[in-house]
Amino acid sequence: MFSDLSGRFRDTLKKLRGQGRLTEANIQDTLSDVRIALLEADVALSVVREFIDNIKVRALGQEVTKSLTPGQALIDIVYQELTKLMGSENHNLDLATTPPAVILMAGLQGSGKTTTTAKLGKRLRQYEHKSVLVVSCDIYRPAAILQLEVLAKQNDLQWFPSEANQNPVTIAKSAIEFAKRQFIDVVLVDTAGRLHIDDVMMTEIKAIHGAIKPIETLFIVDSMTGQDAVNTAKVFNDALPLTGVILTKTDGDARGGAALSIRAITQKPIKFMGTGEKTDALSPFYPDRVASQLLDMGDVLSLIDDVKHKIDETQAKKMANKLIKGKRFTFEDFLIQLEQMQNMGGIDALLKKLPGMGAVPDNLKSKMDDKLFVGKKAIIQSMTPQERKFPELIKASRKQRIAKGSGVHVSKINQLLKEFEQMQKMMKKMGKGGGMMSMLKKMGGKMPTGFPSL
Repeated sequence: MFSDLSGRFRDTLKKLRGQGRLTEANIQDTLSDVRIALLEADVALSVVREFIDNIKVRALGQEVTKSLTPGQALIDIVYQELTKLMGSENHNLDLATTPPAVILMAGLQGSGKTTTTAKLGKRLRQYEHKSVLVVSCDIYRPAAILQLEVLAKQNDLQWFPSEANQNPVTIAKSAIEFAKRQFIDVVLVDTAGRLHIDDVMMTEIKAIHGAIKPIETLFIVDSMTGQDAVNTAKVFNDALPLTGVILTKTDGDARGGAALSIRAITQKPIKFMGTGEKTDALSPFYPDRVASQLLDMGDVLSLIDDVKHKIDETQAKKMANKLIKGKRFTFEDFLIQLEQMQNMGGIDALLKKLPGMGAVPDNLKSKMDDKLFVGKKAIIQSMTPQERKFPELIKASRKQRIAKGSGVHVSKINQLLKEFEQMQKMMKKMGKGGGMMSMLKKMGGKMPTGFPSL
């Protein structure tokens, strides 16, 4: 998300860095560029106008003109205003009610509502340790009911059956009664959508809402639809007492206009964003972190969260103890590290959270591909157990055999051996310094020395 807008912002704001003096003229030029960038990103005109006015008032004030680094001060104002525009802080789900806490999922057909229902259920089960029941009220699309049933089973969620000949209100109420009897913590109610807003859909969802009185009413919207997403959000917000928004398909949205507009138009917080197709690809929406990424300042906090939630704790402790005791780092350990990094979303997701990555040339970015992991894993898996433990055994004939087994040139074996040597040195330092979490906090968003080359 935001790759186009981030590029425009980076090009515009880098002109200001290091400038000893800012005038009304060059501030005006900068804001004009920012305005164009926002409009091209499909941000609502009214939102752009207010955003620019807010920055202008502050930029022409004493906090910039009397700053020792006025260019940096203006960039900081842009960051603060972006954060405020998107809601200032993360808003958690409100589950403070007598169980079950009922969450109504609303949105148009094709927005990713059913998949998001499963993603949210999985997240509540994994991180909030809640028992979750999901139910579909989409009687117009039997395939949607089946889809949610399949997703529920795949993600260890409880499933309440429904059929096309039933009444949506009856389905929802029956599911909640069942949840009460079974002492289930949360009920997620997936509603019917349409390809566009119509009276029948809005009447039905208002009837469901009135009957079940959910503690959370979430609007699910496809961020890739841009200005249409904002218009749809406004209609739903006028019809229902929305408590929050979930942006879907943000991994495919290069513009980001919806994220910057919906909060301002609806005055409802964006609570989560979908970042991929997998059911664990749902992340809390932190306005300050998104603004930081947008301005190419990185997002080390989210990277640390990924480490906490997506790295196998048992494996991590085992690795830490091994390093602390001074034991050697082997290719078996390296293989585990590669798999852990894949669990965190791969090299692309990792690097996006590091500062300055927007300035990396496109030809280098194109090489930052998860195929790198596949190739390295294939090489390691072509080694014998003995070679993985003692890589110094890998000489000419062994390299030829490994290359043949993994389908690569011998030069790739040499490259990996060199990378592994660098990785060994880095892991030795980590063993003395408290592990990956400590390293991330200390490195200030910069790649550690010795990180495997791409």
